[in-house]
Amino acid sequence: MFQEFKKFAMRGNVVDMAVGIIIGAAFGKIVDSLVKDLIMPPIGLLLGKVDFSNLFLVMKEGAAAPGPYHSVDAAQKAGAVTFNYGMFINTCISFLIVAFAVFLLIRAINRLKAAEPPAAPPPTPEDVLLLREIRDALKK
Repeated sequence: MFQEFKKFAMRGNVVDMAVGIIIGAAFGKIVDSLVKDLIMPPIGLLLGKVDFSNLFLVMKEGAAAPGPYHSVDAAQKAGAVTFNYGMFINTCISFLIVAFAVFLLIRAINRLKAAEPPAAPPPTPEDVLLLREIRDALKK
């Protein structure tokens, strides 16, 4: 059973998938930082110094401390039930960036595939050539 598992784990597909997952997780962190640290601050500034990650509605006051709450963390620590639509906006923007990056990657790969010269057709088999000669001889 161990040998069979080792054979399964060392197959190319499993190793490629593991590498893809690891790189995908790292790429996700980069995109999160891009959205949170570089894209959202200027957008928030343009919209009047709004921090999207702290846009929320209090659905139920917290038992530990009454509102108003200055951040989602403060509201959650107080035990309030919140509707965090700002975090949803951040997540949607992150998704759009990842989707656009994947689109550009697939587009580049497709262009590389199209740039390759077409493969030469395989040589005609000898029996087909012989049959063609017989056909041409019968036409005469």
